[in-house]
Amino acid sequence: MADRIKQVSRAHIRYKDSNGKNVPGATTITGLLNKPYLITWANRLGLEGIDSTKYRDEAAEIGTLAHAMIQAHIQGELLDTSTFSQAQIDQAENAVLSYFEWERQHTVKPILVESPMVSDACGYGGTIDLYCKLDGVPTLVDFKTGKAIYDEYFVQLAAYVNLLRENGYAVDNVRILRIGRDETEGFEERVVADTSTYFKIFASLLTVYYAKKEVGWR
Repeated sequence: MADRIKQVSRAHIRYKDSNGKNVPGATTITGLLNKPYLITWANRLGLEGIDSTKYRDEAAEIGTLAHAMIQAHIQGELLDTSTFSQAQIDQAENAVLSYFEWERQHTVKPILVESPMVSDACGYGGTIDLYCKLDGVPTLVDFKTGKAIYDEYFVQLAAYVNLLRENGYAVDNVRILRIGRDETEGFEERVVADTSTYFKIFASLLTVYYAKKEVGWR
């Protein structure tokens, strides 16, 4: 039985290398990618009279809560959800139920859960959602609570694989697990067979990021 109550952290994680220098997060780097689907999405919401910024922020809150609920489940903790609305809790619970559905199909032995890491060699950081022995295989699992699995997720996962390997963890399996916020969505899983080419994209973006900083480009 869980014996301690954990608060849900909304704080933005700041990554520092071994010398104490701030480094960007992997999602900051993948944010440099062009995402034309976001324009279509925002326009559609606008036609429906929905503020896309508020919708995005609300979805992010639900995603944060769902991640925290899964972490609490894995680590045997109770979670204080009192700062969230009932609607947010309901949607996060839908995502967690989808995770449970996926978990029942596997043997999951967690090693790292919501663990920040930094690459000193490349100069970036990231937070590992779940690194585990999945059916006996060292596996990185990344949770997504959005409506689809997008191309930039594969670039992000490549960055996380590099983080794990640089920090001494073997990675033989990589999976994106989309767990829907709606009760009828269930889960969608994508196995990433090879992340090496995606990491080339990430490394190029990282070069652009630091070059822009060097010239003071905002």
